[in-house]
Amino acid sequence: QVQLVESGGGLVQAGGSLRLSCAASGSIFSINFVHWYRQAPGKERDFVAAITRFGSTTYADSVKGRFTISRDNAKNTVYLQMNSLKPEDTAVYYCNADLFRVGSPGSRSYWGQGTQVTVSS
Repeated sequence: QVQLVESGGGLVQAGGSLRLSCAASGSIFSINFVHWYRQAPGKERDFVAAITRFGSTTYADSVKGRFTISRDNAKNTVYLQMNSLKPEDTAVYYCNADLFRVGSPGSRSYWGQGTQVTVSS
C-alpha cells in the first residue's frame, strides 16, 4: 500500500512564503515523476509544477520565478517552495506521483489528499 501525504499549507499574507511537502510512504521501489496541482473553489484542477526522477523541473507560467519544486529521493519527499504568494494562489494543493511499487512490474499514479493554501490580501 502506498500513501501520499501533503503538508505545509496554511494561511499567509500576500507576499509571504510557504513550503509544501509531499511524502510518499509504503512499499515504494522508486518514484518517477511528481506533479503539484491546485484547485480553487469552483475551478478546475490546474497544473502547477513537476519534477522528474532526474531532477528536471517544469512550471506553470503563473508560478514561474516564484515557486520552486525539489525532491529528496532518500526521504521519498517532494517539496514546493512558494514565495511572493498572491491571493490568486489560494487553492487546495495536491501532489500526484507516478511510482513503482516493490514487486510490481509497472508504475502507477497516486494522489494525495490535498492541503489548503489561503493567501490574504
